[in-house]
Amino acid sequence: MRELILGGARSGKSALAQQHAEASGLEVICIVTATPDDAEMAERIAHHQANRPPAWRVVEEPIELAAALMEHADQNHCLLIDCLTLWLSNILSDSESTFDQQHATLLDSLPRLPGRVILVGNEIGLGVIPMGKLTRHFVDENGRLHQEIASRCERVTLCVAGLPMTLKDDQKT
Repeated sequence: MRELILGGARSGKSALAQQHAEASGLEVICIVTATPDDAEMAERIAHHQANRPPAWRVVEEPIELAAALMEHADQNHCLLIDCLTLWLSNILSDSESTFDQQHATLLDSLPRLPGRVILVGNEIGLGVIPMGKLTRHFVDENGRLHQEIASRCERVTLCVAGLPMTLKDDQKT
């Protein structure tokens, strides 16, 4: 089963994803995409590390997310990906060819992954249209990515103020 959990900054989406991963009863592998490019991001990463169960395996993969998913996906695993938005920023910053290839590979591989997959992303498209061309491009690509991922997931949840709202639930029994 694949699940997408969306929410704004500090909305509780990562905590909700962790709860769902723990409740799966499977071995959890957390695939993280953030890189500590500055002190503030290093603090955010440390916060997530401190709140993550120590028994979980952690894989750091800022670019080749699909390859990491294919390597670690297994019927007995729950993969928790945190976060799609940082991954998107990484691949857009690298090059257009990296973006095209990594984006296509993720979308192609996601429906074929065994086990449980929980993806976390930042919903950033609810505000005003950004003034800068680069920021508008990022917001547009983030929205498109979430739509494409949501169409490939059985469950989609929006988290606001720590409260989950189910947007889609097509779980197969």
